[in-house]
Amino acid sequence: MNAHTEATDPFTLSDPAAAAILSEVPFRRFAVIGDSTAEGTGDPWPGYETVPWADRLARWLLAAHPRTDYLNTGKRGALIADVHALQLPALDAFRPDLVHISCGGNDLFLREANLTDVEAALDDLCARVAATGARLSLFTLADSFTGRMAPVRPLFAGFAEAVRRVAQRHDALLTEFWDHPARLRPNWLSADLIHLTMAGHAVVAAEIAKNLARHTARELPPELARHP
Repeated sequence: MNAHTEATDPFTLSDPAAAAILSEVPFRRFAVIGDSTAEGTGDPWPGYETVPWADRLARWLLAAHPRTDYLNTGKRGALIADVHALQLPALDAFRPDLVHISCGGNDLFLREANLTDVEAALDDLCARVAATGARLSLFTLADSFTGRMAPVRPLFAGFAEAVRRVAQRHDALLTEFWDHPARLRPNWLSADLIHLTMAGHAVVAAEIAKNLARHTARELPPELARHP
């Protein structure tokens, strides 16, 4: 078991620290769409609050800006087509100014899945969301494909490259987790070796908050500027 708790983990942020670095972030209507990664699936972990990454980030944005609103339509098992059909109507009604999109991984497990087609579908989804005027946020999945998941590592390495290309095409805020040091911890993945634990969720929330802050006028304190 990892020796850290949320209070001592160098990769997490306390609520006050997170709210402070988000104080100049301009976004007030934060939405998350996608699959289980968006929804927040994951096992609890001792010493860490059982709050998924998106809910944490929304809480921090609300603390920094009390008029912030939050929508999360993420659904476990959702394919990119499901997000298009079932989640975009609620997103349009919400009128977000920041949208995080997490999907595509489930599509890769479909029979005869083609990475080129998955990238094209994700690109189309991002174009549709960007047309609302919202800023997009994406992240790469971490390179933590071990045990029974090791055979799919090359496929997901390719998917990470696809996410980077899509993010660049749409000027999305991209948060990198592929080689994040925390991915090697025993508390990173849930028992299913697919979803994050709540310890992993805490790290993801902190890195996205720092990335949002990097893209505003506010400079991060040196101790938060990069991985320890």
